[in-house]
Amino acid sequence: MKQAKIDTSNYRDHLSNVTETGKRIWIYPRIVIGNFYKLRTYFSWLLLGLLFGLPLIEVDGHPVFLFNVIERKFIFWGVTFFPQDFHLVAIGLLTFIVFVILFTVIFGRIWCGWACPQTIFMEMLFRKVEVLIEGDHNAQRRLDNEPWTTEKIWKKTLKHSIFVLLSFLIANTFLAYIIGKRELFAIILDNPLDHLAGLFAIIIFTAVFYFVFARFRELVCIVVCPYGRLQGVMLDKKSIVVAYDFLRGEPRGKKQTAEEKEKAPVVHGSCIDCKICVQVCPTGIDIRNGTQLECIGCTACIDACDEVMDKISEPRGLIRYASQEGIEQKTKLKFNLRIASYSFVLVALLSILAYMLMTRNIVETTILRAPGLTYQENKNGTVSNLYNVQVLNKSYQTMPIQLKINQQNAQIKMIGKAIVVQPGEVAESSFFIEIPNKSLTDGSLKIEIEVISDGKVIDHVKTKFLGPIL
Repeated sequence: MKQAKIDTSNYRDHLSNVTETGKRIWIYPRIVIGNFYKLRTYFSWLLLGLLFGLPLIEVDGHPVFLFNVIERKFIFWGVTFFPQDFHLVAIGLLTFIVFVILFTVIFGRIWCGWACPQTIFMEMLFRKVEVLIEGDHNAQRRLDNEPWTTEKIWKKTLKHSIFVLLSFLIANTFLAYIIGKRELFAIILDNPLDHLAGLFAIIIFTAVFYFVFARFRELVCIVVCPYGRLQGVMLDKKSIVVAYDFLRGEPRGKKQTAEEKEKAPVVHGSCIDCKICVQVCPTGIDIRNGTQLECIGCTACIDACDEVMDKISEPRGLIRYASQEGIEQKTKLKFNLRIASYSFVLVALLSILAYMLMTRNIVETTILRAPGLTYQENKNGTVSNLYNVQVLNKSYQTMPIQLKINQQNAQIKMIGKAIVVQPGEVAESSFFIEIPNKSLTDGSLKIEIEVISDGKVIDHVKTKFLGPIL
């Protein structure tokens, strides 16, 4: 039996949202509430709750998340990171890049359709407001084509006013992740003239978000987003994507009635060419043309096609989550060795990073011999070296610090007051180490110093001790 093939004669050779003259085509996506749409809605509520709620949660008086680029202070799940933790940031970034590549190779653009803030805000907030005020896709198109009447002015004003308020709320939330909720509330509640920089930042953020969700919309995914651009080199025939089963669907044609089949039977696939899958697409593409750069994997076409299949008494799944190889070989999507292997690597990478974060020292101690000085021989038969010490406190508590040397007959003599490090700050001091002459044989000795706080050893530092060659 000859396999059906997609008719490529009418493939598009231009962007779906641009005319041949380069003018933008405004997209009015049709909303179909199917199983995937409901699941995405519930999942979006969870993510929105986390997004707006996490800046309000504090641990020991500090936010759970903070990305203060200006002061180079970052808090992730309550753990504070400083410039001294750059190696962890580098490892985390490398892990994230590998994770994104492997995740995309296996699962396609599930992130874009289910968890990307752009998609969630656009489809689950701004789009719902638009439908509530202006009506469905047909009503929106008619309203935009009508002259400016009182009804149109009222609806457009109400819609864009709510858009501005939502953008303002999102801007404040994102700013809270950067400066913290206390500083944000100070900007909001205090005299605005006392916080001009913060006020200006909120205005800029609000304007950017309003522009993105009121006008730019799908162009963020098509033009700006680097992840969307890179997906073409990360996907392969085994990647799970939102796909059209062309073997089952082609050739397209209207479903025949029983009488029509008796008179002039025509062999058609399951696709009746209703084009509803195109009407529901937020980026305006035809999924039947195969995997495309603009596809964000939102599953809207799956819900639409399943609904049509139900109406014409055909099995669901003409458009579904599948791989190109799976469609060509007519195999069902299942958890295979490839998915298991890649998933294991992803879990391993995340586990290693989590282990490094959990075992990270709460202090960063640096001990160096005082520059420009050698050893000093004392009258009591000992040799002393002068050291400078810096202790960074990464915790939220004040930490008294003591130093202890793991060397027999050696002792530490602090210069000045005892070391007390405030939360998130660095304390500096100096001290002498004295070792008997008889313990030195070759002019240098490797020593280890324990950093102790409240009776617990919290860090170890290795250094060298210099003395005369005996």
